[in-house]
Amino acid sequence: SAGKNCDVRDTVLQRDGTGVEVSGCNVVGGRWVSVYDNRTFTDPSDVDIDHMVPLANAWRSGADDWDDTRRGDFANDLTRPQLLAVSASSNRAKGDQDPSTWKPSNRDFWCEYAQDWIAVKHFWKLTVTTAEKAALTDMLETCP
Repeated sequence: SAGKNCDVRDTVLQRDGTGVEVSGCNVVGGRWVSVYDNRTFTDPSDVDIDHMVPLANAWRSGADDWDDTRRGDFANDLTRPQLLAVSASSNRAKGDQDPSTWKPSNRDFWCEYAQDWIAVKHFWKLTVTTAEKAALTDMLETCP
């Protein structure tokens, strides 16, 4: 868990990077490979922390009924595959879209992406649309 003066962003950057350098709690260097687009970064400012299931999507899928504590637990969930260090550009392209309208350009990650999306939605008991389910099914067909 994030310690004193550390935030979830620094925790994920440390977990997902290699050769990570820190100053106090803040990640100041390292190397990150963005699984969404297969790009490598050494400047942490080029890396975003993506919510696998975006917060706005979760809201539309049932989180609108949650209290603030549960919403916070979801947004900062380090146990499930919900937080991932990826390129800022891919995170911004994804926005709050589900797999029916956005998939990683790196097709080699589609299997894991679909599995992770399903794992998060299942744990948090969030709904899935028909289009979302169809897209996830297609992505799962890329699994070895």
